[in-house]
Amino acid sequence: MSAGHTHIKFCGMTRAEDVRAACELGVDAIGMVFAQRSPRRLEAGQAAVLRADVAAGIEAVALFMDNSEDEVAAVIAQVRPSLLQFHGSEDEGFCSSFGLPYLKAIAMGDAGGQGVDWSARYPGASALLLDSHALGGAGGSGHTFDWSRIPAQLGKPFLLAGGIHPGNVFDAVRSVRPWGVDVSSGIERAPGIKDATRMRRFVEEVRRADLTG
Repeated sequence: MSAGHTHIKFCGMTRAEDVRAACELGVDAIGMVFAQRSPRRLEAGQAAVLRADVAAGIEAVALFMDNSEDEVAAVIAQVRPSLLQFHGSEDEGFCSSFGLPYLKAIAMGDAGGQGVDWSARYPGASALLLDSHALGGAGGSGHTFDWSRIPAQLGKPFLLAGGIHPGNVFDAVRSVRPWGVDVSSGIERAPGIKDATRMRRFVEEVRRADLTG
């Protein structure tokens, strides 16, 4: 990844046409959700169909939240993700046991995420994902958290998530300078149903922020 390129991840994809549109916009990663409580949750067979539409060079991300080892393994076998994402209480041993690179979500809501050396707790993580949910809560809430609480030194690249949308992602990238941004509800008409105009505007605003950096 070149300097000045903010990684864009579209998450909670449920429709093939949305996956194809996202790939045409040049996003860096497509996220599919397998967390039990999510309204965007897919079965492995559904996700395998979507996986076929993820263009070469774009990460196919499988998102879990305290799923069992067997569930994660079954998704990996059927969907063939290139990257895993864990949103629950999974420890380093669990996250790194599947032989694939992974992201670990950190709950920043309710003043969470403070006072912990996350890079030491998850040394195998490729990056951290800072989301606005409270500890034990699910992502995709559509709410932001106080970005000023992001630790100055995380020790790893991080993606900013939680309440980001086309109207605020320019300011988010300019003020926080994350390695990447992750969006789900901010580009939707309904849970799991993406809006083509919002997707395009989101990408345009991120790239505009990159150019003015």
